[in-house]
Amino acid sequence: MTNKVWFQAGIGIILALIIIRLFIEVKDMFFPLFVVIQTIFLPLLIGGVLFYLTRPILRFLEKKGWARWTSMLAIFAALALVIWVTSSIVGPAVTKQVNSLVKDAPSITAQVEDMVDYIVDQKNRLPKSIEKSIDDQSAKVGQITSKFGSGLLAFIQSFFQGLFLLILVPFFLVYMLKDHEKFAPFIAKFFSGERKTWIRKTLHDIDHTLKAYIQGQLLVSFAVGIMLLIGYLIIGLDYALLLALFGMFMNVIPFLGPYIAVVPALIIGYIQAPEMVIWVAIIMLVAQQIESNFITPNVMGRSLDIHPLTVITIILAAGNIAGLWGIILAIPTYAVIKTILKNIYARREEIKDAATMDVKKEEELI
Repeated sequence: MTNKVWFQAGIGIILALIIIRLFIEVKDMFFPLFVVIQTIFLPLLIGGVLFYLTRPILRFLEKKGWARWTSMLAIFAALALVIWVTSSIVGPAVTKQVNSLVKDAPSITAQVEDMVDYIVDQKNRLPKSIEKSIDDQSAKVGQITSKFGSGLLAFIQSFFQGLFLLILVPFFLVYMLKDHEKFAPFIAKFFSGERKTWIRKTLHDIDHTLKAYIQGQLLVSFAVGIMLLIGYLIIGLDYALLLALFGMFMNVIPFLGPYIAVVPALIIGYIQAPEMVIWVAIIMLVAQQIESNFITPNVMGRSLDIHPLTVITIILAAGNIAGLWGIILAIPTYAVIKTILKNIYARREEIKDAATMDVKKEEELI
């Protein structure tokens, strides 16, 4: 029985739960460690994203005969140029729209409240059973909105705190670009034989998964942002640039991001002109159809191969557990765990096949 997969998996789960429970009991001992992790989390995350975005450039330059440090200096110069050009072109327009939005915020808030009051008044004319159902759903939506709002506030606070730590980002990026080939050999040196080969293959597969997700998701989000901006400008939607940027950032959240992104656009469109809601919905629908049917298949392919229902479940669970950061990091974390488990399963099958071949050889000899 001890050789059964279900038994070993059960023991592994039980041991993991025991370790988590013990860790929770003695968490005060690890408080300094939590402080360190919180301090370096955001710079390390940004550095990792920039690493996967710039590593193809590093390899291209090295193939052309550039030295590593020269290639890295060129990459940092290119990043500085991109930031300067973006801030010079987009910065003034964003600042102008933000100031306009702040100025119009009281009027927009009043109109949204009037719209909500109208919906509530219409609800009272419905049958009691439907009215009760709407009340129940409204309560649930209120709870979700409250959680999301608190998570968003915490995210904003941590973001501005992290701005003071962004000096760490270049250091993380430098060492990732300089020494990224040394990571897998460093981990693998603690193993030997076939297990060492399996470790290196698993680390390679994890690296490929993260590269496919980060590069693909950011490129897809950028494409969606451009399409939304063009569409919003064509229909003359107010705050088109801000809403397109919001849609681009929200698209980083798989599946649910586009639905979150369209809400403020619909509200602004309704306030500007009720018929504008239809045009906003059409633009979002067209952008998502182009993204899901043409851009994503060609950019990301089926490298992650995660079912949409699984994506929704993971995102909702991660959001309740870890807020906005959980929503953002849930899918890549799941993809990495899935990659590890697939390699474990493949390794077990190889061992099983090898054992079967040995038995057959012994039977042939007999």
